[in-house]
Amino acid sequence: MKAEQLYGRWAVRFDHPPAGLPERATMRLQRHAEFSESLAGTVSRDLGAAAGTPAIAGHAAEAALAGDLDEGMLLLDESSDRISITGTWNGEMQPGSCGRVYQGRWKDTSASAAPDAADIPFTLTRLPSP
Repeated sequence: MKAEQLYGRWAVRFDHPPAGLPERATMRLQRHAEFSESLAGTVSRDLGAAAGTPAIAGHAAEAALAGDLDEGMLLLDESSDRISITGTWNGEMQPGSCGRVYQGRWKDTSASAAPDAADIPFTLTRLPSP
């Protein structure tokens, strides 16, 4: 697979997310503006707070993503403030899914994360084009 085959919208489901973060989110992936073989995008979470309120648990309702598809592994860095890395995504395509389902682990690397924070299993499922 090539990075461009991941462009579009994805439903995200987390297994047992940390306190303050929802079980579901939406991810949008596109071509990185500076590195054409790389990915950029956003992950959006409903934090149950009004727009303009501070991030919960070190995460914003919408965080930036950047990364690569490397030998079948999806590797993304997440940034809630567009400066520091507040989460990492490592996943791989599920056999027989034709590139429509990825599973892996998300790691909370925000300043509010516990030093021994567990990796959180996630599943990405491609959403239909609008």
